[in-house]
Amino acid sequence: MRVRLSPRARGEALAVAACAWVIAGAAAGGASVYAQTPPDLAQAITALGDFSYQVRAEASRVVRRTDAGIVVPALLEAARTHPDSYVQFRAAVILSGYPDPRVDAYFRESLESLNDRVRAVAYEAAAYRPDPSLARRLLGALEQEASEFVRPQLIRALAAHSADPAVRGQLTADINRGESAFRSAVIEALGDQRAAWAVDQLLPLASEEGPLRDDALLALGKIGDERALRALAGTAVDPDDPDQPIVSATTCLLGVDCRSQVDYVVGTLKYGASGAGGDPELLRAASSAAAALAMAGHAEALGGLLDAGVGAADPGRAPIALALGAVALRTPERALEAIVARGDLEDVLLLLRDAFDMLDEDLAEERFYVLMRDLYWADGQSGQVRAAVERAMEVLEF
Repeated sequence: MRVRLSPRARGEALAVAACAWVIAGAAAGGASVYAQTPPDLAQAITALGDFSYQVRAEASRVVRRTDAGIVVPALLEAARTHPDSYVQFRAAVILSGYPDPRVDAYFRESLESLNDRVRAVAYEAAAYRPDPSLARRLLGALEQEASEFVRPQLIRALAAHSADPAVRGQLTADINRGESAFRSAVIEALGDQRAAWAVDQLLPLASEEGPLRDDALLALGKIGDERALRALAGTAVDPDDPDQPIVSATTCLLGVDCRSQVDYVVGTLKYGASGAGGDPELLRAASSAAAALAMAGHAEALGGLLDAGVGAADPGRAPIALALGAVALRTPERALEAIVARGDLEDVLLLLRDAFDMLDEDLAEERFYVLMRDLYWADGQSGQVRAAVERAMEVLEF
């Protein structure tokens, strides 16, 4: 999680000073590494690894707003050769926003990077842009990948390549072995990929009490196989039971009584966010359930998350923010459309900024930025939408 070094008002003042430093300051080693790169860009790229968050944020702005024909070669060189491993990582993240064959080639080679952060970005890029020729390489990487924070990205990449029978076999086995956190990542990825071939392995987990039951239920709901209704047959629980919002969301995702199920989830979310509920587990479940419904296109659930989060105080605000962040990063088009239409835009953006800080999913955040940029420049775009997007870029510090 990124730690903010100052309140927002002071941060804006620091940002102005940081931008001046990026453009005019001397970055050690920049000239020798980027001999053919404009000095301000070379300095900004080196500043991507600065200790100060504000300096890093301003450096990212300078880099993103440089012409692609100039910045892509410079970022590729930095991602491959910069002596600061964090600069390599940030260069890789920003590169992900450019539709360039050289970038695709870089990410393929980076699947074997010794830099854990770069490797995670390469796996995540493979998940967003599946290439059947990568399936066996990813499968082989699973045997070697020891980093706990990198493995979830590799799992998502494998799930995106599960047309390969060998990958399916591996993921099927991994549903039922290893640590719960690892198994949870497998189950979530299979649900997001609507892996109907995994239903038989998920049904037992969804039908019995256990730490993975909620994950399995939501995955089955996303997949949409009616056999999952069997898992719901024995889940008639008290309305205040923490499992109930997940059960309701799954029931709706399977196409059963959607209106009342969504109403229940949103109502529970509002109740928990008000502080009246007094059960943090119920609020977390309602937040997760609303996120799953929102990602499936239920606008009422997304609106419920936004309304509840804006009005919530800590500690209830955090699970709602995390759920909203998941919607924004997994279905950015849907989230952005809802956000820019809000009358309380500033409060919503602050909630989303909190979510991005907690989730710290840099490549997915970069995709969100690229979508905002494209929306801003879309033909015929209204001035109101452009103003909202411009403000979003400021608040989210893109």
